[in-house]
Amino acid sequence: MTTWANSGTQPRMLRAHVTVAGCALALCASAAAPAAAEGDPTVTKPTVVLVHGAFADGSSWNGVISRLERSGYTVIAPANPLRGLYNDSTYIASVLDSIKGPVVLVGHSYGGAVISSAAADNPRVKSLVYVSALMPDVGESGMSLAARFPSELGTATRSVPYRESGRSGTDLYLKRDKVHQVFAADLPQSEANLLGATQRPAATTAFSEKAKVAAWKHIPSWALVGRQDKTISPDQERFQAKRAGSHTVEINSSHVSLIAHPAAVADLILRAAGAPSSARPSRVAAGSANDVRPKAALAGFAGASLASGAGAVLLGRRLRRTRR
Repeated sequence: MTTWANSGTQPRMLRAHVTVAGCALALCASAAAPAAAEGDPTVTKPTVVLVHGAFADGSSWNGVISRLERSGYTVIAPANPLRGLYNDSTYIASVLDSIKGPVVLVGHSYGGAVISSAAADNPRVKSLVYVSALMPDVGESGMSLAARFPSELGTATRSVPYRESGRSGTDLYLKRDKVHQVFAADLPQSEANLLGATQRPAATTAFSEKAKVAAWKHIPSWALVGRQDKTISPDQERFQAKRAGSHTVEINSSHVSLIAHPAAVADLILRAAGAPSSARPSRVAAGSANDVRPKAALAGFAGASLASGAGAVLLGRRLRRTRR
């Protein structure tokens, strides 16, 4: 039998092998652990900023706001000017500048185009949420997207000239007899009538001005598709979400899901708010609620760590056998 030249060598080598294995297992365990426990008081909750679209105002978010506030979030629903994409996104960007800490930015309908521009170059916007919304790429407009994916909105609006200090233009209104059919089919007729009476028109420049940036290319996004949407084609919403790699859900809803289905909309926003800050656009298929690839990568990493630990133990056993 071979003897050890130094009686202390064997114990030290065995301890080293056990240490390597233990480190690998510890590394695996730490990788599998969540970054922060849900409800951790040390984690700052983002402020949720809700941007309404054309023909609407901030009150359209009322049902969503109450649910988010019950979950402990600070919520702001600023008035979108509806004067043009460049004007409106500049204004919303200034609202974001007034907020301290991380932000989840949410846009409904035309508000989606606004948040895509307003969030550009703002590192505090951790995620974008699109609710039956426009998501134009650079060089696209609401009109160019509608030409590719026609909807009933084209026959549901009327044009009215307007004058303001120093400028004039054309506003678009929903025809009162089209509000229920095209805009809010899953609301009671009486509620749709109120929306028609209180609607805020959008200048045609809101839809004709081409996007100069597309923040969804760099910021993780979530999207809700309304399967019965007649204002923006559901096919357009799916196309945009797939292109952006958005985490996407579909529900049976008209264009005003934020009013008709506030719980579903709030749930999607809460998912975006609770996602890790390292999340990135994932190019998932439209209609998929989650991207499983990070989990698969984690499993592969954990498996590699276990294999490394097991290899270290086996190496120690072989060394002992070769010296006997």
